[in-house]
Amino acid sequence: MRTSTEQGRIVVITGASHGIGAACADAFLAHGDTVYGLCRTAPKDSRVRHIPVDLTDAKAASAAVERIVLEAGSIDVLVLNAGIGISGAVEFTALSEAQRQFDVCYFGALRVLTPALPALRSRKGIVLFTSSVAAVTPIPFQAHYSACKAAINGLVMALRNELRHTGVRVSAILPGDVKTDFTAARKKDERGADIYPALVRSVAKMEHDEQTGMAPERIARKFLSVSLRRHPKPYYSVGIAYQAVCVLVKLLPARLAGWILGLMYAK
Repeated sequence: MRTSTEQGRIVVITGASHGIGAACADAFLAHGDTVYGLCRTAPKDSRVRHIPVDLTDAKAASAAVERIVLEAGSIDVLVLNAGIGISGAVEFTALSEAQRQFDVCYFGALRVLTPALPALRSRKGIVLFTSSVAAVTPIPFQAHYSACKAAINGLVMALRNELRHTGVRVSAILPGDVKTDFTAARKKDERGADIYPALVRSVAKMEHDEQTGMAPERIARKFLSVSLRRHPKPYYSVGIAYQAVCVLVKLLPARLAGWILGLMYAK
């Protein structure tokens, strides 16, 4: 059985086959770490040790973690990145779609995290979540996605205190607009556009911003740098503009912050 000290750190990444997850896999591999990818489709980089898993299946997720611990002996870094996106008016979004948003992004993360915690405790490892600037600036017509990421932020803060005595560190990275295939994969529901005339314009603006946004490699570098910190902060945004937005939202009255977001995405 190899140990992480002999072979570099053992890194587990959910959603490692595309976008930010794939960029993270490249960054950690370049650092000399061993990377396991928990995802339905195989990563393009054959160096990633792929374990096919549907994160909505608790037994499969737990079995994947058990396999990694048996093979590698430990887990040093857990990157909980897998996710999906939906857009549409709350009134017309099927409850099943909202539930799936949380089932993949929030509960999918928990299905990997909870069985991995004993291994992380043994190494005083770190857990890194992919959150979003939308967690602190809820976007109209992306309400369920924003709420899901806000739930992750709340989980991060609670976990930090729960795990403080164990030495396990917990942080979230909050990307803004990033150019990945996540945009094309988003499930869009345009029902109710006659009632909500801003719906189509809002989603189109958001998708344009994503496809002209920063490269996923930049986000991956932040994941890597935070993973090496002994005392990481709870949340990290990437880029001066997004950092400023997160600060302003905290400082401005909620009504004013909401009005500004409405001008950007709901006019």
